[in-house]
Amino acid sequence: MAKILSVVGKAGTARLLDPLSRALLRAGVSPNAVTIVGTLGVLVGAFGFAARGHWIAAVVIITVCGLTDIMDGAMARARGSANRYGALLDSTMDRIADGAIFAAIAWWYAGTGDRLSLAAALICLVTGQVVSYVKARAEGLGMSCHVGLVERAERLITVGVGALLTGFGLAWGLPASLWLLAAGSVFTIWQRMWHVRQQESAGESV
Repeated sequence: MAKILSVVGKAGTARLLDPLSRALLRAGVSPNAVTIVGTLGVLVGAFGFAARGHWIAAVVIITVCGLTDIMDGAMARARGSANRYGALLDSTMDRIADGAIFAAIAWWYAGTGDRLSLAAALICLVTGQVVSYVKARAEGLGMSCHVGLVERAERLITVGVGALLTGFGLAWGLPASLWLLAAGSVFTIWQRMWHVRQQESAGESV
């Protein structure tokens, strides 16, 4: 369900942001600049607010800055300048942003002494990077890897909802979302590895 909502939401958001994207292009702003500025904004939201336990402000800032992840691609296509470097930059900035979010959450729970929530945040930090790496590496080896229970959108939605719940007074919200996400991410790594292994086995049997 989260995957369906993320796809529909992304398409709708892209339409809403289209006038702003065109205005930025007319002003001479490049898609790559939008990508970098958006990532810097996520870093501010993560280390400036989430790391201090200001969950609502962190979610708002990170969500707004995360919209650039939709805008930059649309801007590149509209300008006719979509290229491999832009795709690489976008993916790299995504990994930095994701790592910053979970590192900031881990920092907060380390300071509060909540070791269980700290462990969940660290698992999410590591597995989130591995989930993305497995797909990139598989595709680099010429295999498809279009599977995964928990992808980037699901990670951000899950942790964002949990942070909002905690921000509004439900202390269990974020820890619960972290453990749910940790389990889902571990499963997704296995799911992708198994999918690639099946392709390899099918190729060997031909």
